[in-house]
Amino acid sequence: MDVKHLSSFQDFSPEKLLKHTVFQSGRFFLDVYCLQSGQAQKPHRHATSDKVYVVLDGRCRFRVGAEEEVHGPGAAIYAPAGAEHGVTNDGPEAARLLVLMTPPPEHA
Repeated sequence: MDVKHLSSFQDFSPEKLLKHTVFQSGRFFLDVYCLQSGQAQKPHRHATSDKVYVVLDGRCRFRVGAEEEVHGPGAAIYAPAGAEHGVTNDGPEAARLLVLMTPPPEHA
C-alpha cells in the first residue's frame, strides 16, 4: 500500500510556488502546491483535463472562467476542462493546496 502524509509536503520557495507530486499515473495526478504570500499560478486552461483545488492551509483567490473568489481551508474549487483558471495567494500567510487533475495535461 502506497501511503503519503500530506503534512510532509511543506516546502516553499521564495521565487515561485512549488508543486510537490503526491501520486501520479497516466490517468491523474495529485499534487500539493505551496504558495508564499504574493505567489500565483497564472491563469491558463487545459482543453481536456478537469482540475480540483482543495485548500489545506491559508487563503487564496481562485479564478475559474470570469469568476474570482477567496477561499480558505476545507474549500474545494472545480475548474472544468476548457475553463481558464488560476490561483493567487493574496493573504499574509503561506498557503497549501491539494490539486487533482484528470487526465494529466499533455505536454508538446
